[in-house]
Amino acid sequence: MIAEKMKPLMANNSAIRTMFEEGDKMRARFGAENVYDFSLGNPDAPVPHEVTEAAIDLLQTEDPVALHGYMSNAGFEDVREAIAESLNRRFGTSFDYMNILMTVGAASGLNVALKTILNPGEEVIIFAPYFLEYNWYVDNYDGRVVQAPTDKETFYPDLEAFEKLIGSRTRVVLLNSPNNPTGVIYKEETIKEIAAILERKQKELGRTIFIISDEPYRELAYGGAEVPYITKYYDNTIVAYSYSKSLSLPGERIGYLVIPPDLEESSLVFDTAANANRIIGCVNAPALQQKIIGRCVDTRVDLEYYDRNRTALYEGLKACGFDCVKPEGAFYMFLKSPVEDEAEFCNTAKKYNILMVGGSAFACPGYVRLAYCVSYETIVNSMEGFKKLAQEYGLS
Repeated sequence: MIAEKMKPLMANNSAIRTMFEEGDKMRARFGAENVYDFSLGNPDAPVPHEVTEAAIDLLQTEDPVALHGYMSNAGFEDVREAIAESLNRRFGTSFDYMNILMTVGAASGLNVALKTILNPGEEVIIFAPYFLEYNWYVDNYDGRVVQAPTDKETFYPDLEAFEKLIGSRTRVVLLNSPNNPTGVIYKEETIKEIAAILERKQKELGRTIFIISDEPYRELAYGGAEVPYITKYYDNTIVAYSYSKSLSLPGERIGYLVIPPDLEESSLVFDTAANANRIIGCVNAPALQQKIIGRCVDTRVDLEYYDRNRTALYEGLKACGFDCVKPEGAFYMFLKSPVEDEAEFCNTAKKYNILMVGGSAFACPGYVRLAYCVSYETIVNSMEGFKKLAQEYGLS
């Protein structure tokens, strides 16, 4: 007998993972080269050689007891200082190691942040579409998700509607830019407007409202697009970051939280978050991965690898007659389904060995998400199937 709280979660198991598992069956049946799996954001870009070299050197030269042992729940101080200095160079911030808490990826970081600041019954506002596992994280601490609308042409926040949703139970606004699943980057003007709304509401309601900015795709911004660093615009901001995408290390689960000095009761929040890291069962982020990050703090995957995929997929889909917006960041394309029921569209696509995830998995029915963090050959070879799919729906 499983816990009552888990029953609805099992009934609504991740559509992304379910599709990926179906892809495994199709690859076994048709051959991997004949299946075009756009379901999972599993980076295909090679891990930078600096990361591999750092891992080998650390394993060969460092004291294994120190390298693999416990440290502060917040992480190694020298690694945290290296990250703080990197952020300061890049964004003009003024962080030090006491503002950086190492986490087991961004997902764990979000749970640490929510454990630290969210009370039962309080609300977390999220702009839809969004990564639906956020619902689980909020539910872990008995909070409530409030979905805020976006413009369905641009997927930019509807700020007038957003302001009306902020009330006496609002505790967090959870932002994700570059966004999964749309690839949209919130411009500086949008961030300033959100910050101004929250400043007004904090005074009006007499309560602290936090922004938690989930930024695993920060480094994946194309064509010179700028991703605003939100702590510069709103004091009560916590940033969750992961190296899963920027270094192609999703399985290593390494990231960090930024708890800025200007955040209300910053020191208390930091100490509580470090304790929450232990309480939720992580204890500390993986020691070896922390040390690798300390040496590779400014290293990135080759952005051109994904940009070529982005352009090829977008141009190919548009040529087939599909309706989609060219993403500015991340590695996802959000495609409008040619029929209202996107589940039917996804099922039809399987006839051509194309795997996509329905927009309902991101609180946005009528769309599908394609993850283009795949090989370039997968995109090129999938186009014949997309042409047939388009023809089946009368597109040109």
